[in-house]
Amino acid sequence: MNALVVEPGHAGSACITDVSIREEGVPVRVLEVGVCGTDREITHGLFGVAPDGEDRLVLGHEMIGVVERDGHGFARGDLVTATVRRSCGRCPACAQGSPDGCLTGDYLERGITRLHGFARELVGEDPAQLVAVPFELREIGVLVEPAADCVRALRHASAIGGRLPREVRRALVTGAGTIGTIVTCLLRLDGVEVVTASLEPSSPVVEATGAEYVATTRLSELGRFDLVVECAGDAHLTAAALRLLDRSGVACILGIDGRDQTVPVDGRTLGVDFVLENRVLFGSVNARRGDWDAAVSTLDSVRRRWPGALESLVALRVPLDRFDEALAFRGGKAALVLSE
Repeated sequence: MNALVVEPGHAGSACITDVSIREEGVPVRVLEVGVCGTDREITHGLFGVAPDGEDRLVLGHEMIGVVERDGHGFARGDLVTATVRRSCGRCPACAQGSPDGCLTGDYLERGITRLHGFARELVGEDPAQLVAVPFELREIGVLVEPAADCVRALRHASAIGGRLPREVRRALVTGAGTIGTIVTCLLRLDGVEVVTASLEPSSPVVEATGAEYVATTRLSELGRFDLVVECAGDAHLTAAALRLLDRSGVACILGIDGRDQTVPVDGRTLGVDFVLENRVLFGSVNARRGDWDAAVSTLDSVRRRWPGALESLVALRVPLDRFDEALAFRGGKAALVLSE
């Protein structure tokens, strides 16, 4: 079967080729695979690890597909997605069902770390890793994975914020890509006043939720926030946003910025304000199974609340052999279509 593969560590090695991969579990016919910044980093040779004993890695970790055969509690034709990160098998976090907090770093990740991804016609998947998706979410199914990451980040922000009596009334989201837009939607569902700051001139999806959309150049004018979620992948924005936290405020970094750089941070912000005002900064990545189930439910709520908004976020769909076009696309979420 055809698959999108790459040699991790080798920029420009991505190509379509015929692969033969033997996997046990539920057979899933892949419909679409979403493309994100992690995929771009892997194709640029900056990230990714092939399965043990192999030189190539099948890409793709944002999948929507259909079950091909009855079994393991699933029926032929069921719409599903699947988790990305899998347990290392020996640390306390993984033993408690939280590979998102794996303590050894020896986890596996579909299409990223030592486990082939979903950018191929057929996948054999562990039934415990499959997540049922309502057919009403077919058009936005590739958003379940990024939504799960957003759910996880906000869950942790809530847990950290809950250490003190406080209420999240006002939040700042930096970046209006897929992650920033979904975070904005989730916060607006909870009635939080949201300001979303980005470089783009506008964001119809963000504005449809009732959030305020502003340019990142206006950060200093925005006042203070109970919660900051950095989704742009810009360390300079993170540093600037730290100054805007209110008392007992929490800042979460979701966007990755791997550039070799020095980022100036106001000394008083870290050395005084974070101490005297009980502020917290933390990072968040990936999601555990419960976050995936919550993401499906939440996306359905967003779909009902703001019809058509998330559908417009998936702005490009191309066949697998046009993967270069999808990787280069910056106008929203791009998806590779493997089957109708």
